[in-house]
Amino acid sequence: MKLTILALAAAALVAGSVMAEVPTGKMGALRPDQQQFFSLYKELVETDTSVTNGDCTQAAAQIATRLKAAGFVDDQITLFSVPDHPKEGGIVAVYPGKSSTLKPLLLLAHIDVVAAKRADWVRDPFKLIEENGYYYARGISDDKMMAATWADTLIRFKQSGYKPGRTVKMALTCGEETDTAFNGAQYLANNKRDLIDAAFALNEGGGGDTDGKGHIVSQSIQVGEKIYQDYKLVATNPGGHSSQPVRDNAIYAMSDALLKIRGHEFPAEFNDTTRVFFSRAGAARTDAMGQAMVALAKDPGDATAAAVVNTDKGFHSMLRTTCVATMIDGGHALNALPQRVEANVNCRIFPGHAPAEIKDTLAEVIGNPGISIELARKDKPLATSPALDPAIIGPMETLSAKYFPGVPVIPSISTGATDGLYMSAVGIPTYGVPGPWGDPDGNGVHGLNERLEVRSVYIGRDYLFDLVKALAK
Repeated sequence: MKLTILALAAAALVAGSVMAEVPTGKMGALRPDQQQFFSLYKELVETDTSVTNGDCTQAAAQIATRLKAAGFVDDQITLFSVPDHPKEGGIVAVYPGKSSTLKPLLLLAHIDVVAAKRADWVRDPFKLIEENGYYYARGISDDKMMAATWADTLIRFKQSGYKPGRTVKMALTCGEETDTAFNGAQYLANNKRDLIDAAFALNEGGGGDTDGKGHIVSQSIQVGEKIYQDYKLVATNPGGHSSQPVRDNAIYAMSDALLKIRGHEFPAEFNDTTRVFFSRAGAARTDAMGQAMVALAKDPGDATAAAVVNTDKGFHSMLRTTCVATMIDGGHALNALPQRVEANVNCRIFPGHAPAEIKDTLAEVIGNPGISIELARKDKPLATSPALDPAIIGPMETLSAKYFPGVPVIPSISTGATDGLYMSAVGIPTYGVPGPWGDPDGNGVHGLNERLEVRSVYIGRDYLFDLVKALAK
């Protein structure tokens, strides 16, 4: 789930010659290779892959059909699923390189999406629609643009006969958007490690931000992420007849607990990555926010600077652990006192802290031993940050200078969560790459009317294609 830091409010240059070559998005204006990509992208987007009604296995099979049509043979393609989750499958494809000593490069993306209710959307969420310079559809950004680009890259390699130095592998998986679902990336990491073995992986989590007026103001490289953890809170009570109410009420107890969590602010903290981000991103700005970001990076105890920085919800989240109530369920009858109330509290934990530690903090904040707290999942590895390896970061920066001259490239941690967690846990450093960009409002990702600028699609695709070639040499 891509949630990069919101746009920096400083004007920046937009790539001239590269931008000038961008099509309008209409099929007649696309190059033949772009038309081929659009066809794949459209098919993937229009295949519902939500956990409620969708079928990732079908989407993976469609990708396999296109790879085979381009010349991939059966032993270069692995379709996988498990009996308990037949519709949550994925695909791994292998494009051989020339070197027998260089370890492969892994291209990772998820093909599942957040559910979308047609009645709430202006447009059909599972029809790719182009309007006013944007493509609209569920998953158009998160994460099917990247998935389609990786598959398209391998197809173009095969069709052109390109011979990289490194073997290039691709893993398109399901389950990233639903923490309690079958997760294909976790399955591959734990059960098919040799199949996806790689020196490093490229993934979602990075990318560009605009000022909301069409100007790209930053490109980020994700080199870490917060830990995603859900906590199940439960309040129980003997209940009784609603005509004889008492103050000891499970709904009221849970309400009090959630209000205390709402009022709790975890302390701000920095690590090496976030300190670099706030220093560089702040220096690129000319407003009060920029000055505050630089000041806070120098002195985390600067209360005046913190007050300014915390007005931006993205920056606020990047500086600390956050916990928020996301779901609640309680009661059993309209005319009865509630016997049980459950709530889900979703935490995004700053690197260096463990889920058990945050559980203890929540219990202390709530201060009611009658509210039980349990981890919704206990089998997730802790997120780790990859090294800022110049051999990997360098090509990203060089290509960014070509495609987005004048735009700073900044390492960051993601306030969201990605499947890179599972790759890093088994020794495959995973980087969220620059390239495609989004707007300050989040482009409807996980919400209504998800969209991605047409320029972002095609320039981002070209950037990522060149990046894979550069890193596979």
